[in-house]
Amino acid sequence: MPADLPVLRDRKTLEQVLTSFGTKLVREVTDPTVIAVFRLAIAEAVQAPEVARALDSTGREASRAALRTIMAGAQASGLLTARPVELAEQFAGLPWRDLMVSLLPGVVGRPNPREIARRARDAAAAFLQLHPLPNDAR
Repeated sequence: MPADLPVLRDRKTLEQVLTSFGTKLVREVTDPTVIAVFRLAIAEAVQAPEVARALDSTGREASRAALRTIMAGAQASGLLTARPVELAEQFAGLPWRDLMVSLLPGVVGRPNPREIARRARDAAAAFLQLHPLPNDAR
């Protein structure tokens, strides 16, 4: 989470924040070193399940907590009405679609910065379409 997260007063700002978050998340998680760690954790899951649990708690949960903070701010501003936990879960998968399923076994390579940005923009736009502005908060 950036320390200078803007106050979420309108949908445009929320969309920009979600796009920025999605871009950073996909860029960082698709780093070759991170993918190598995921592959190692998958390969050792049966013999060392604690590795997978540690990866989940330190990596995945950290990004979900940041996303919940964003969603809580949007909810507090009246831009979204569902619970922040539910909103975070809904948004979390949108930038990925099926990328990890293809990336982990090496079927596809890491997306370039332009593709990552496009994924994030599309995810933010789709999320906001799923959650239209409440009638009383124009």
